[in-house]
Amino acid sequence: MDFIIRNASVIDGTGSPRFCADVGVDGGRITALGDLSGSSADAEMQAAGRVVAPGFIDVHTHDDCALLTLGDMAPKVSQGVTTVVAGNCGVSLAPLRLTGWPPQPLDLLGDGRGFRFGHFGDFVEALESDPPATNAALLVGHITLRLGAMRDTSRAATDAEIADMQASVAEAMAAGAFGFSTGLDYPNAAASSTEEVIELARTAAGFGGVYASHTRNYFEDVEGALREAFDIAEHSGAPLILSHHQVTGRDNFGRSRRTLAMIDEARARISVALDAYPYDASSKVLDPLRCRPGVRVKITWSVPHPEMTGRDIDEIARGWGVDPVEAAERLLPAGAVYFQLDEADVRRILAYPETMIGSDGLPHDTHPHPRLWGTFPRVLGHYARDVGLFDLETAVRKMTAIPAAVFGLEGRGMIREGAFADLVVFDPATVRDAATFDEPARPSAGIDLVMVNGAPVWRGGRATGERPGRVLRRGAA
Repeated sequence: MDFIIRNASVIDGTGSPRFCADVGVDGGRITALGDLSGSSADAEMQAAGRVVAPGFIDVHTHDDCALLTLGDMAPKVSQGVTTVVAGNCGVSLAPLRLTGWPPQPLDLLGDGRGFRFGHFGDFVEALESDPPATNAALLVGHITLRLGAMRDTSRAATDAEIADMQASVAEAMAAGAFGFSTGLDYPNAAASSTEEVIELARTAAGFGGVYASHTRNYFEDVEGALREAFDIAEHSGAPLILSHHQVTGRDNFGRSRRTLAMIDEARARISVALDAYPYDASSKVLDPLRCRPGVRVKITWSVPHPEMTGRDIDEIARGWGVDPVEAAERLLPAGAVYFQLDEADVRRILAYPETMIGSDGLPHDTHPHPRLWGTFPRVLGHYARDVGLFDLETAVRKMTAIPAAVFGLEGRGMIREGAFADLVVFDPATVRDAATFDEPARPSAGIDLVMVNGAPVWRGGRATGERPGRVLRRGAA
């Protein structure tokens, strides 16, 4: 064989109890599982006291441009992530060509130089010709489509513009996209009608695609936002994924009890999945209207004032002798971390049986939210081992088998013979996140080995330089 991991404690991703076994890898696949004492390999690893699990699937990323520019994908492989789902929140790198700084929230993907693909298939071809270390599953974004089809995004789309966007969705799906995403809370999408979104989601559904929704107006009316998402899914026929489900702002603290009950009710009639990140702070582009009294806001990047990166908006405002809203306006374009979630809600949502884990990390931020580097070990170490929110088998299932089933990632998300050899070996006693809000780019502890399609991409605390990732295609094994 190419590789044997010996004497490991296997957590196979299904939620079943762990068991002791050797894992044999050959030709990019798991070819043997059990007692392999009579077998040999080109390379071996003794994993006594370690867990081997399926490689983690980060279901909510903004890694579109990073897949092209950050070949080793160190922020992800250092945590055990082997597949990323990009194109979330209505923001995908394609299909759109831009010059100059991109309008919000497209600058979640960097300075705009990546927006050079007029067709979704061109983006796929670029990734295939120069692959990254991780696999990539891609979504096509609503805001990207609107900016490509409309001169004025402050209104609902016309029938002709919807038809134009539908054609782009169909092209993306034919090129291998897994579905369609929205960011209905952002200005360039806020004026879109529910009917517009239904038509685009219906097009994706016709190809077997999902609808991933960053819902509308979830600060002021989180329950209304959920009802709209359910309505879109029901009328379009697309399986719904609720992106980074949360109840944001002090007025919403505790409301996760109601939102999770609503999700349960909806799951009785339609397909509903959800993801969450394991932190009580969010991050996105800087919104001056969110810089309210009593809310801590930390700047992650600023074009006109890069020297303010990593500082709190209140501190900046005092130094300038202005209020926080005016200080935020001076910093634009910029990004921020918002400390506006309640830990009890975070735990309740994470513990919901079908919640998947997504980092929502922003790889182009100068001083990013620590979720970019720490999400998955934080779930394993802090929430599973230390807090006891769920057992390790459940934690792994949330990161592997559930997302593989939701997105249709065939041959991934479980350890079994014949599956792709996307694997992570970690120490269950020491695995933990090391990234903090002050030092956000610190690799996690306790991750010993990460393999993508049978090739080691992280070992001994560093990236190996191997780039075996693939662009995954909907329905393709």
